[in-house]
Amino acid sequence: SRIFCDVERFSNDVEEVMAQYGMGALYESTDAGEPMRIVPGALRSEILENYYWKHHNQLSQAVDEQLDKFGKALIIDCHSYSDIPFQRDLNQDRSRPDFCIGTDGHHTPDELIQTSIQFFNDKGYSLGINNPYSGSIVPLEYYQKDSRVESIMLEINRKLYLENGTNVKSSNYGEIKELVTEFLETMRKSPC
Repeated sequence: SRIFCDVERFSNDVEEVMAQYGMGALYESTDAGEPMRIVPGALRSEILENYYWKHHNQLSQAVDEQLDKFGKALIIDCHSYSDIPFQRDLNQDRSRPDFCIGTDGHHTPDELIQTSIQFFNDKGYSLGINNPYSGSIVPLEYYQKDSRVESIMLEINRKLYLENGTNVKSSNYGEIKELVTEFLETMRKSPC
């Protein structure tokens, strides 16, 4: 669970904007700002070592293997989001698109952005670019250093595949699953 250890956040709270809300790599506050847990230094170190860094080491190894084999690596960082902003979301705009792609100026080539725009436009879905969420994960040893490592985040509005306010699959679940699979294949075949 990202509440236990959010590997998408910077481990150093000084670098992580959400840490000011108690929602850094190790959440200590709820979305409403209420205390959720206290993570003393020794426990923080243990969680980071056994979960955060383990995840990042595996991601780095996968990227290394792709670079060795193909000379480049493409990371597609997939998530979903609520149709209604959380209280702590930096973007409180309530008109949320069907899909969102998050980009990084160094690691997301314009071709991936344009391919994404065209794909979702052709399918009749709205797309936010870095709206409501931005960025995309890159292993730290490559971050802002190696453009052979490309990354784009795909966020899916849960209203597309879940019954309103539940975790129950809606009648659109299969259709959205196929659409996302097609998008991933389109990204894989991108000329970048």
